[in-house]
Amino acid sequence: MSRRSGDVIPLRAAARVWFAISLQTFGGPAGQIAVMQRVLVEETRWIGQQRFLFALSYCTLLPGPEAQQLATYVGWLLNGVRGALVAGVLFVLPGVAALLVLSGVYVTYGETTVVQALFLGLAPAVIAIVAQAVVRVARRALLHPALVALAVASFGALALLAVPFPLVVAGAAAAGWVLGRVLPGVGEPPARPAGSGPAPLIADDALHSEPPGARRSATVLGVGLVLWAAPVAAAALLLGPSSILVDQGLFFSGAALVTFGGAYAVLAYVAQQAVEVYGWLAPGEMVRGLALAETTPGPLVMVVQFVAFVGAYRAPGPLDPWVAAVLAALLTTWLTFVPCFLFILLGAPYVERLRGNRSLASALAGITAAVVGVIAHLGLYFALHTLFGATEVVARGPLSLEVPLPDSVRWPAVVVALLAAVLVLRLGWSVLRVLGVCAAVGLVLGLTVGVG
Repeated sequence: MSRRSGDVIPLRAAARVWFAISLQTFGGPAGQIAVMQRVLVEETRWIGQQRFLFALSYCTLLPGPEAQQLATYVGWLLNGVRGALVAGVLFVLPGVAALLVLSGVYVTYGETTVVQALFLGLAPAVIAIVAQAVVRVARRALLHPALVALAVASFGALALLAVPFPLVVAGAAAAGWVLGRVLPGVGEPPARPAGSGPAPLIADDALHSEPPGARRSATVLGVGLVLWAAPVAAAALLLGPSSILVDQGLFFSGAALVTFGGAYAVLAYVAQQAVEVYGWLAPGEMVRGLALAETTPGPLVMVVQFVAFVGAYRAPGPLDPWVAAVLAALLTTWLTFVPCFLFILLGAPYVERLRGNRSLASALAGITAAVVGVIAHLGLYFALHTLFGATEVVARGPLSLEVPLPDSVRWPAVVVALLAAVLVLRLGWSVLRVLGVCAAVGLVLGLTVGVG
């Protein structure tokens, strides 16, 4: 083994394993992490249980999809920068291709009766899946009454005061930092036995490592920022600053930096901006995009690819609609994931320092608590625009709340949502199984009683 090259194992062998993992990454971050745990820790035994959890603990501190970042980090441990790039790219590649095809099918056939009937089943099922996410994150994050209050306050800020999502994240970080000062240990989870797992074939001290340094950090940061900004700059030069590709590039670049807590946390913000500010989607279409993303492998945050595809297809400017849509989807995917690689490659040598920083841990505990309220707000947004045909805004002073019109209820969607809630929350079915059943029920209801 050549330590100079950074390859602890042959890169080709690692690439085969990462590709196999990428085809199994359904069901959100919990399922994706479980797949990597089984393959990397238990089957290949390339990394030990404790080192795997150590890498995961760092990735949970970062904005962006933690499972993809975990793959990138472990790839770095095994094969250096090349390994990080191979692992991170392969983790998202099948999902990007699948969602690109599904987005094309949607804009072509989305108004047909059969596709509308399928979404009659898929969209309400997503509401139950989001509710499950609220429960799971709450159990992990709300370990103190003060954090429960912070979650409620975050929900109220979004639902009643229309506070912008980035401000909610910033406020939650500040509140968490203050709580850490007033209530030491509030951000630290209770100790739990992690289990040693099977003995790894590669000792921890044999894994790739690099000493942190200002020169290395400046190089990684400079290259990363250039790669991140170059496509948007090119779009502005070639198509003009008012191009939809530039608008989407700037928006999704910012969104990539505030995705603490995973895809669900940022989707309400993306949906609100995409629908109300930019007009890229109709109100009910965000939940349809999430339903499609749930059926593909890879991080759920790739639903932003669907948003960009549909928005650019409908407002292509001087470009052909299909060309604009594909370029927008690929550009958005690039802008969403380049920061993930940057965070790992820049921060990996400093992991030990980051994990020992109590102030940072407290701030992130505040963000994680706020994520519970943010995801609950996403569920409310989806429910309003899936279960009802019309809504209105009720305002009282500084407070405003979007409420449904009772006579616009969509009873078939309500039936499917209740069925999905039982399957997910009561019976514990997998996401793909629930989506399959609900799609079939929606197809039957849509073709018999209509999709309205």
